[in-house]
Amino acid sequence: MRICKSMLALGVAALTVALSSNAYAGKADDTLNWASSREVAVVDPYYNNTRMLVIMGQMGWDGLVFRDIKSGEFKPLLAKSWEWSGDKAIEFELRDDVKFHDGTAFDADDVVYTLNHVSNKENGVLTYRNVSWIENAEKLGPHKVRVNLKKPFPPAFAYLANAVAMLPSGHYENVPKKPDGKKDYAAAKPVGTGPYKVAEIKAGEFVLMEKNDAYFADSPKGKPQIGKIRFRTIKEMNTGIAELLTGGLDWIWDVPKEQAERMGSHPSVTVENAKTFRVSYMAFDVLGQSGQEFFKDKRVRQAISHAIDRASISKNLVGPASVVIPSACHPDQFGCSQDVPTYAYDPAKAKALLKEAGYENGFEFDLYAYREREFTEAVIGDLAKIGVKAKLNFMQYRALRDVVRKGKTPINHMTWGSYSIPDVSAIVSNFFTHGPDDLTKDPQMKEFLNVADNSIDPAKRQEFYKKAFDRIASEAYWLPMFTYAKYYAWSKDLDFSPTPDEIPRFYATKWK
Repeated sequence: MRICKSMLALGVAALTVALSSNAYAGKADDTLNWASSREVAVVDPYYNNTRMLVIMGQMGWDGLVFRDIKSGEFKPLLAKSWEWSGDKAIEFELRDDVKFHDGTAFDADDVVYTLNHVSNKENGVLTYRNVSWIENAEKLGPHKVRVNLKKPFPPAFAYLANAVAMLPSGHYENVPKKPDGKKDYAAAKPVGTGPYKVAEIKAGEFVLMEKNDAYFADSPKGKPQIGKIRFRTIKEMNTGIAELLTGGLDWIWDVPKEQAERMGSHPSVTVENAKTFRVSYMAFDVLGQSGQEFFKDKRVRQAISHAIDRASISKNLVGPASVVIPSACHPDQFGCSQDVPTYAYDPAKAKALLKEAGYENGFEFDLYAYREREFTEAVIGDLAKIGVKAKLNFMQYRALRDVVRKGKTPINHMTWGSYSIPDVSAIVSNFFTHGPDDLTKDPQMKEFLNVADNSIDPAKRQEFYKKAFDRIASEAYWLPMFTYAKYYAWSKDLDFSPTPDEIPRFYATKWK
């Protein structure tokens, strides 16, 4: 009866949306509407680092190179060709037939301006690690540049393909100033060279992108097929599902497992569970900065790790494409060692460790999270079984990120998508090299990762990454949880296929 009642409620919601909403999605008016619960106020690939902007970034902006998701091969995009000059510089020959959305021609000046702006730490790009390896760029000719690296950086092309978008020269020069007198780079009007251009933004509600008819024909991204693509913020999943069923939306994701399974038989939609590059993890306050010092004791961290039934959460809540992970990385990333100390689900062992640490009667603490509340509630339920009571503080991502960086979270349950970079430097080196997200400040970790991140020898990189992952696991700095698997749902009119890097390629999507 529970499923029948749920379907009835969903049907009522769908009817309500059909009667009251302004449904403008679909093949008929050549507008693909997609939605997420997350808001977008800033449309800039460097000053908004949410997953929504990673997706929009691939539609609106191009990089120098393109990574083929099927083969893993790097192909020319804005660059026609390249060659290494030693191990700390790359020279690029650029295309001479590309225009930005504002009609200006793309050339070497744009590359030099972009890379020199974003690699300057004072300019405050949000994910500085994506560009911190760049020393500078210099012009060698109208369509030729040299990118100088601070030191050898083996995954350079993975970052150039996924996280380094080209902007027109002078792009940020005329932005307004913030109250503190600093330039508000996030206020710059979006301009790229990509297959879609930003047409309209209504902060917190929608972003409308339109097909770039002047997009170069032989781009590996292909010519865009759909006229308009509109991102909408829809806070409630039931509303999103109802809009999909009634034609107000064409595509949604992050559909809860139970609802996705019920939708699977609906004649107007396709539902699929697909793996992603995102992982779930729990990070402990090992330094005791939060004021709740329980997790300074490794035995307590190990007890928590044994208390959580990760396999059950993965199987019953996430989806069939999800797997439990032993290491603080995604199994598909280069250097992700799986052979590390592990913490099997064992409540009895967890209780014994708590007793040994002096907490036989358990304790209460604050647990912080921002995503898929039901996953964290399952964690809280497991902890209650060993006498540990967690008070949930559920926040928006940006607010939680700031709280984490201030060291105020005893445990934070968060996720990381590595910006879809297929190299472990995009995750472990973000969290364990004494940067703002590092809650351990372990000098040995920094030493291991300094070698691994900068060696041009793949075997040496793997050796030192393994040392790092072994230490994370043995010290229980993190409890790696599981890989994310998203339930996607989209209109039967849409020719779409999910990809494992969590970047839906709307520029390659078309109507049937």
